[in-house]
Amino acid sequence: MDIQILPILNDNYCYLLHDSVTGQVGVVDPGDADPVLDVLDAQGWRLNVIFNTHHHGDHVAGNQALKDRFGCPVIGPEADRSRIGTLDTGVAGGDTVRFGSETGAVLSIPGHTRHHIAFHFPDSRALFCGDTLFSLGCGRLFEGTAADMWQSMRALMPLPGDTRVYCGHEYTQSNARFAVTVDPDNAALRARVDEIAAQRARGEPTIPTTLDQERHTNPFLRADEPGVQTALGMDGADPVAVFAALRQRKDSF
Repeated sequence: MDIQILPILNDNYCYLLHDSVTGQVGVVDPGDADPVLDVLDAQGWRLNVIFNTHHHGDHVAGNQALKDRFGCPVIGPEADRSRIGTLDTGVAGGDTVRFGSETGAVLSIPGHTRHHIAFHFPDSRALFCGDTLFSLGCGRLFEGTAADMWQSMRALMPLPGDTRVYCGHEYTQSNARFAVTVDPDNAALRARVDEIAAQRARGEPTIPTTLDQERHTNPFLRADEPGVQTALGMDGADPVAVFAALRQRKDSF
């Protein structure tokens, strides 16, 4: 699978997928149809499928225009059918999806929204996780609880370390500024802060990151680790409580 990052709206990313074996084309979370159509027209491609991770408008607003043009189905969380009016095929955690020559797993990762899902394509080492896991961060708790989101973080941890993480926004540099305040002695994090600054100075996306990189540097995946707990004055605390404190601090950072 070839994956093209498309910057859309203010700081969103959607992802154009091209299966080199079958020639099928898909898109993940098209919050704006026009940039997607521009690339499709330039490549001479026809869109075969739309994947949605959750119902927010900046991830689904382009669905209808793309469906009108190509007649392609939308695959997304069944439990949000009423909130994604363009949904054709509803899925839930534990289901599989087929794209081109690959089979993807649907993962349930609530917290940002009640019914948020991710799509994991192991053959391409690709995880499309919407607004749940970000590079050096996680999504706001609009509908779920800290316990929900921590469970979702833990659900992603068993995936292979070289899994490439494709999230919904370019938040990495602001996340990095927060991360060093709650994990100040993390040498890997400090090295990554410098790398991110260089990437953004060159106008490059910081996505994809990898799951292994996030395990070592993302404080929201490290709520059970002593360094983060000590920085928060919460040594030995329940990781859910630590996670909640992290999220609260980030919300007002």
